[in-house]
This record gives sequence, C-alpha cells and structure tokens, in this order.
Amino acid sequence: MSILKAVNSIEERLQIQRLQEPTRVVTSTVGSDVVKGLTQTSKSLPPCYFYDDRGSELFERICELPEYYVTRTETAILQQYAGEIAKITGACELVELGSGNSTKTRILLDAYQQLNYPLHYLPIDVCAGILESSAKQLLQDYPSLKVYALAGTYESALAQLTTRKLSSRMICFIGSTLGNLNLQECDVFLSQIKTSLQVGEYFLLGIDLQKPKEIVEPAYNDSQGVTAEFNLNMLEHLNRRFEGDFDTTQFAHWSFYNETEKQIEMHLKSGRSQTVHLKSLNLTVNFAPGETILTEISRKFDLDTIKQQLAAKGLTPIQTWTDQNQWFGLLLCQLQA
Repeated sequence: MSILKAVNSIEERLQIQRLQEPTRVVTSTVGSDVVKGLTQTSKSLPPCYFYDDRGSELFERICELPEYYVTRTETAILQQYAGEIAKITGACELVELGSGNSTKTRILLDAYQQLNYPLHYLPIDVCAGILESSAKQLLQDYPSLKVYALAGTYESALAQLTTRKLSSRMICFIGSTLGNLNLQECDVFLSQIKTSLQVGEYFLLGIDLQKPKEIVEPAYNDSQGVTAEFNLNMLEHLNRRFEGDFDTTQFAHWSFYNETEKQIEMHLKSGRSQTVHLKSLNLTVNFAPGETILTEISRKFDLDTIKQQLAAKGLTPIQTWTDQNQWFGLLLCQLQA
C-alpha cells in the first residue's frame, strides 16, 4: 500500500508534454535540416541529432570521463555557490534547457530546499525517455518537488513555456551548451531568453572559458573512445529515423581545436568513396574519401566579451563565479528594464 501511494504521489507531481514545433518549423518538411546540411558543399548536421536515447546515455558517460574537465569543474562551482544563487534569486521556478539526467540540478534544488523554498522544476530536453526517467527519480528524492517536463527543442520550449507557478523564474543553461551555437545563433538564442523572462527574473549560464589546446582537445578525443561512439551514433540515429544506410564502420570521429576561432570542431570523416541513402527523405548523398560532416562546434569564451553580449540583451550579469584555474565560468544574470 505504501508503494502504491508513493507511485500515485509521483504521478500527481509529474507532467510531461511533447511540444509542437513553432509554426515556421512545422510547415517545413521533417528532416529538412538534414537535407540542407548534407547537400551543402561543406556538409554538416545539427547537433540535436546526437540525442536519441542512446546518444543521451553516451553523453552522460562523456561527462564522467577523466579528460572531460567541463562537468566536474562546473559541478564544483555549483557546489560552492548554489546557496548564494538561491539567496540572490529567492523562491523561483527553475527552467533548465538541455536537462539530461538533471545531476547538476540537484545541487540547486538542495540549495533552494535548505531555504525552505517551494520546488518547481521545468526540465527541457529533446529526449523524452531521459526526461521521464530523471524526473521520476527526482520526485522520489524530493517529496515536495513538482516537475513539468517539456520534450522538444529549445526554440519550441521557450516559445511555449507555461504560466509561472511561482512568482519568479530562473532559466538555467549550464554545461557550456551555449558554445554549440555560432555567433548568429547565439544572438537569436539570447533574444529568446530575454523574451521568456520578465523584468527582474534570472538567467543562469555556464560557459567554458578559453584555455590552451593541450587541455581542450583531449576532452573531445578521450582515450576510451566514448566521444567517438557518441559522434558516430548520430549516423545510427539518422538511419533509424529516416530509413538510412550509413555504414558507421566507414566513418571516423575527427575532432580538433581551431585556435583562430577559439572553438572545438567535431567531424565525421568518410573513409572511402561512398554513397548513402536516406529513404524517407528521398535523399542520396555522395562522399569522397576524407570528406567530412561537421557535427558540432564548441566555442570557448572570453569572460569579459560574453558579459558585454549579455548586457547588450538586457541580461545583466550580477554575479560571476569561476574555478581557481579560470577554466569555467558561471554567470547569474538578471533581466533589466
């Protein structure tokens, strides 16, 4: 009887919604971004195709790798300063973009719980499976927590956020995912963040800072090959979703730090001349030996420059925290009038 009550309690505190894409996306053909990317002279694919269930699992493994300093560095900053963040913002609902398994979110939830603030959490992720599993675990561990999970892209989620359940809101974009956006995409994204907040509300941003390539490159070329598996899984995802015939044994993971652009570039390199079909997209793609598909960039930021960009959007940084090595930055911003 006690187990049944616990399950019912979790169900009462959990809602998961699969979001419709914004109108301009819905009216385009599903997979049009794949077609566009693979028919360009320099082929590319959107990073969102990393994240089927398998891709999400692999990314969680990446976060635990010894070479991948990003997660543990940001986690240490959060552990040190989460209490300060909670005191600055007061009670607010937490909206997290790209929530994954919500591991780092627990640090924030603990801080708000210690101050006896109500806990309301809106995790957003393209992978509905990991949303559900992580939300149910959180609800078991936080008896007063309420979760309203949104399965969809950042764009659709920000456009369809529900009415606030608490008096204030903080949007969290941690893990340095901002680095996956180019300059133009970043500008559009920050405008969307601004639109999703009311004056006085908060934006918590994690960014990977510029550092020597000797530190950066191994984080994307780990000795266990997990990042390579994660990268290649994108092709498996496309095969399943669009009836494709990518042979992943004929592609190789290739990642390097572009020191001029201050960004990691991750590619899949064709091992030979080959032709690939994506049946449901009516697409045939030819690859030359050594030809690549750009699957991700990961920009590394200058702290003063990103502060200026945020302030120009009205997202004024009111507090900044870094680790002792200055490898990672956590910025708490507030929307100004």
